[in-house]
Amino acid sequence: MAKNKTIETKDSVADFLKKITDAKRRTDFTTIIELITKNTGLEPKMWGTAIVGFGTYHYKYESGREGDAALAGLASRANAITLYLGSSFDKREELLAKLGKHKIGGGCIHIQKLEDIDTGILIKMVKNSIAQRKKHHQC
Repeated sequence: MAKNKTIETKDSVADFLKKITDAKRRTDFTTIIELITKNTGLEPKMWGTAIVGFGTYHYKYESGREGDAALAGLASRANAITLYLGSSFDKREELLAKLGKHKIGGGCIHIQKLEDIDTGILIKMVKNSIAQRKKHHQC
C-alpha cells in the first residue's frame, strides 16, 4: 500500500512563514495560526512542505488504508489561504453561510484575506471540525 505523502515533519513553522513572499498573506496566515493555537491549545506543526497542521488523528478506511493526519490545517496556496477542515461537522453549512467571502473546492475552504471572513465563525468551525474528528477517530 502507498505511503502518505503528507506527514508531520520536524520542519519549522517559522521558517515556512518566512517563505510566504506576499507580506499581507504572511500576516493573515500568521494571525490564523495564532487564533487556532489560542483557541484550541494545539501547537502548529508542519505537515509535508506546505501545510501547517494542528493536532493529529489516526484514520483507517474499510479498504485497509490507514494513516495519520492533522485534525485541522491550512496552507498558503498561489491564489488563496486554504483551510483543511472536516467535510462533515456540527453546523457546518450554517457556519459557512456566516463565515464571509470564501470558496469551497476539493473539500477545502479557500479565503483571499482575513478581512473577508468572521474569525469568530472560523474558530467555531475549527473547533467543531476537531470535535467531529476526535469523536470518530483515534487521537
